[in-house]
Amino acid sequence: MKGRLTCDQINAVVKGINKAVADKYKILHQPLRSLKAAARKLYYRFLENETADSKGTFFVVEADIGEFTQLKVDKRFHAIITVLRHCHRVREIQGMGRVRYVIS
Repeated sequence: MKGRLTCDQINAVVKGINKAVADKYKILHQPLRSLKAAARKLYYRFLENETADSKGTFFVVEADIGEFTQLKVDKRFHAIITVLRHCHRVREIQGMGRVRYVIS
């Protein structure tokens, strides 16, 4: 493992990412007319983050992780993402000024 990361810390980040993905796609799969104003803003932000490379995949950006979880996006988070990328659990797609974390 990288640095002094423990399995519990890595598992906590994996659970947080899974929660963020589930909450994000729960909003995206609802009919647009049934959403309230705050959820509708999130819906349009999610559509704005999508690119041709990320079409058809489940992904989150750092703003989604901050929105739906209590995780801090800091150096430790990025170190854990590096470990998950090495294990082929997460893939990064960079573009349009954002990094998308694709769930594999």
